[in-house]
Amino acid sequence: MSSDETLLDLYKLAVEMADRTSVRRGQANAYFLAVQTALATVAAALPATALAAVAVLSVSLLLSTSWWLQLRSYRDLNRAKFRTVLALETRLPSALYTDEQAALPPRFLELGRTERLVPWAFAALNVTVFLVHITRG
Repeated sequence: MSSDETLLDLYKLAVEMADRTSVRRGQANAYFLAVQTALATVAAALPATALAAVAVLSVSLLLSTSWWLQLRSYRDLNRAKFRTVLALETRLPSALYTDEQAALPPRFLELGRTERLVPWAFAALNVTVFLVHITRG
């Protein structure tokens, strides 16, 4: 196997690993979204007792924090993976990801920025539900 073939195989592997990380992030988002939606539903249906509301709020805030930290970790991991991909592209005849980055509009809003707001939106929702419960209770 030539060094060019080896380089191309490494490039393919690096791109595949970055893609797998993105898929895992999507699966994690789906899990946290389902759990947070269920918690919000349970919180809204609970009788107005402070203890139950505090328990649901505590779990929700813990999950929101864990979700956000996990998203940040995935972002950092993908950044490292794509730095590797971009470095390999400098040694290839074509640089697809480099060209793609250059073609993005200046005001491109990275998905990671918006998705990291979702855990805090759920935290705010559950705090609101909690406040409604304790003011009614």
